[in-house]
Amino acid sequence: MKTDMQSSETILIIDDDAELTSLISQFLTMNGYQVSVEHNGANALTTVAHIQPDLIVLDLMLPGVDGLTICRQLKPDFINPIIMLTALDDDIDEVTGLEVGADDYLCKPIKPRVLLAHIRAQLRRQSHFKNLSLQDIKQVSNGALTIDIRKRIVRYNESDITLSSAEFDLLWVLAMNAGSIISRDQLHKEIFKLDYDGFDRSIDLRISRLRKKLGDDPKEPKIIKTIRNKGYLLAN
Repeated sequence: MKTDMQSSETILIIDDDAELTSLISQFLTMNGYQVSVEHNGANALTTVAHIQPDLIVLDLMLPGVDGLTICRQLKPDFINPIIMLTALDDDIDEVTGLEVGADDYLCKPIKPRVLLAHIRAQLRRQSHFKNLSLQDIKQVSNGALTIDIRKRIVRYNESDITLSSAEFDLLWVLAMNAGSIISRDQLHKEIFKLDYDGFDRSIDLRISRLRKKLGDDPKEPKIIKTIRNKGYLLAN
């Protein structure tokens, strides 16, 4: 079995800060990862297509093309995790980053060991969902919602629904527990493989995005219900 120190995963860092990317590259390489760096946003899509990384660390502010545009262009074809970095400590940026498909969002300055923890968590999540031994297809909501875990395809009322990697995984966890309440803490640990700190809004934001994409009324949701002070429930 492969350990973190024996990892062969490839990390692509898209950031124009040469000093930061050098520091992070050295640290990640020491921890067993193959690391590539791209400093210009205009070259990002070409670099991603060439390298096919297992995970992307993407800066928000880039020369050429900004990180949000790159993330939006990569999704939904790029199914691996994207961790977005920004020096702007602003909730609006976090919401926007998650809306365009980022799987995680960290503010600069970021300590390499903190970034490493988030990279490992995202790769564990990806590996977990890729290797599920559960049935390939799950139907919920009276058959209107179909989730194909093998192809990572979601259909609702015969229409294809485009989801980010983390949105898909969240919906799958809800589907596997359809009809049962799952707490925010449980969902956070299942999706991100990290303990919930009581402040992270990632689950709530992704629930909101899922409802929007499924056409579920946020004021009176019929598909993904909020159970006050308990968590969320996917109707079956």
